Amino acid sequence: MTQSPATPLPSPKERRRLREAGSLTQAQVAERVGVTRETVRAWESGRTNPRGRKREVYARLLSTLVEEEEPRQPEVTASQESAPEVPEPEPQEPAAEPTSPSPPLTPAQAFDALYAFCAPALVRQAYLLTGRRELARESVERAFQLAWQRWPEVAVDRDPAGWVRATAYEYALSPWHRFRPRYRHPEAPPADASDRALLAVLLRLPTPQRRTLVLYDGVGLDLPETAAETEASTPAAAGRLMNAREAIAARLPDLSDPAELHRRLTGLASTERLRAARPPVVRTGSERRARFWTRAAIAFTVALIGTTALTVRTAPTHYEPPIAPGAEIQGVPPRVAQGPLSDAEVELREKLRGGLTSGPQRVLPLSR
Repeated sequence: MTQSPATPLPSPKERRRLREAGSLTQAQVAERVGVTRETVRAWESGRTNPRGRKREVYARLLSTLVEEEEPRQPEVTASQESAPEVPEPEPQEPAAEPTSPSPPLTPAQAFDALYAFCAPALVRQAYLLTGRRELARESVERAFQLAWQRWPEVAVDRDPAGWVRATAYEYALSPWHRFRPRYRHPEAPPADASDRALLAVLLRLPTPQRRTLVLYDGVGLDLPETAAETEASTPAAAGRLMNAREAIAARLPDLSDPAELHRRLTGLASTERLRAARPPVVRTGSERRARFWTRAAIAFTVALIGTTALTVRTAPTHYEPPIAPGAEIQGVPPRVAQGPLSDAEVELREKLRGGLTSGPQRVLPLSR
């Protein structure tokens, strides 16, 4: 029994071009084929290729777009060929009414828009990384608080959402959380048994593999973007992704398909009640934290200056060698007071007086 050959498909770039030529979005193509928008994005980027029935449906859709793209040339009669071409007068469009330009957004409005767009998804992604609901919310709030403190830098960044996402991931995966009393005990697992099994497998993965898997199969980034965000080379990111998929497929064989894995990751994060705080609350917390640390730095600086001035004022101006502690001297005879001589001392004195003195004889005058 022979299998029918697979339906040929154009290149990934040609798939995207045909979709754009047909004025279709990725969501519309996904609805017609029966897959998710991230799956269509993976097909157009070349990360994966459709298989089975979905491949046939996708091939038929692309062939329909090719047929619609063929130009329809109008038939030209002989009289029209011989007649000189007369340019038709171009219709004059009515002058458009001048519209006043919309006022630019204030920094607070721009921050609130970014927060409303990214925060809900970021909380779910942080939950997949940590398995803790409170830590996921805290990570996202801290990331946006830091973004508000550095808003002039974040506002002109090429990818503000990526900047905040990388900051939230770094905070969520910090190893210091294990020493905090509130995070020493595990939280309640998901209610569904399949979700509990998937979350347990995710938390057993090494941190780099878990982060790469969430970015690639959860968020939907391509491999170079995933490698850049995880600060790794593209081959290293690909190796982490393959190892993570193999570890999940070994424990959960029904998740060996990347599309099914993406669906389960999205469903696991969506079933939990993960709500982020309001944007004004985050901005207020960021400003309060900035004021606190500014005042602490000022107080520390003042204390350091005062301590230095006191030290300079009370420090000695010259060196004074320390006085050595007294020590008892042993072997010195006791001190004897003056008194009468003993018999031996008297005898010695007389002997010394009566004996000859050393040296030349004394010259004494003779009496006459």
